[in-house]
Amino acid sequence: MIPAVLYAVPAFLLLVVIEAVSYRFLPDDDERGYELRDTTTSLSMGLGSQLIGVPWKLLTAGLYAGLWLVAPVHLSPAHWWTWVIVFFADDLAYYWFHRLHHEVRVLWASHVVHHSSVYYNLSTALRQSWTPMTSLPFWLPLALLGIPPWMIFLQQSISLLYQFFLHTERITVLPRPIEWVFNTPSHHRVHHGSNAEYLDRNYGGILIVWDRLFGSFEPERAAVRYGLTTNIATYNPLRVATHEFAAIWADARSATSWRHRLGYVFGRPGWQPAR
Repeated sequence: MIPAVLYAVPAFLLLVVIEAVSYRFLPDDDERGYELRDTTTSLSMGLGSQLIGVPWKLLTAGLYAGLWLVAPVHLSPAHWWTWVIVFFADDLAYYWFHRLHHEVRVLWASHVVHHSSVYYNLSTALRQSWTPMTSLPFWLPLALLGIPPWMIFLQQSISLLYQFFLHTERITVLPRPIEWVFNTPSHHRVHHGSNAEYLDRNYGGILIVWDRLFGSFEPERAAVRYGLTTNIATYNPLRVATHEFAAIWADARSATSWRHRLGYVFGRPGWQPAR
């Protein structure tokens, strides 16, 4: 099984080049643009993610198929409303996957990779985790709803394709009806911000309405500072992929009780024992 998003990789790379060239001929003092080492790291992270992701998808497909077989109903792709269910179910699953990957440190250790660049451009979209295993539980319920596994994978790919185009400063604000319903570059810039008011906001995939419903929405007002609250000074892909896991291990080893160890692993990022 080859993820559908792989077929879009040549287009992704072409668009990265086009956007990078645009900064040369249409510079903007308020935008950071591209930096060669940072872009190389992002592309390396994307390549590694795909190499790991293909065999992982095979295992995931087997788990989805097993749950689909025991589902009480099987939704047919021949019905238009099945596609509506898949769209909303996938987007809601993505919201909670994304939100919990910001709120639980061991999950954040996987997702932090995507936030580790201090630049925000189309190449940042390709800076992906090398530990996709943490996403598995969030889509299993879709198979139990009777959604065929191939439809789950297809909608996941559609969502990823959509989100690629969110990672740009070249688009400012879209018309208000679009900004109110859909995730946009403006909303996603907020999500990548390390400003205090932007932390842990705007988790949506295609839709932003989940953030409005669950109280995690924040509009873009102040200029966005990209990256982490404490940035990592490395372009080494292996360190980018593993630095937070290493930090968790170090904190857990230094803890004086199992309660503290569990807090370091499953608490919020930045959790510390009460003094």
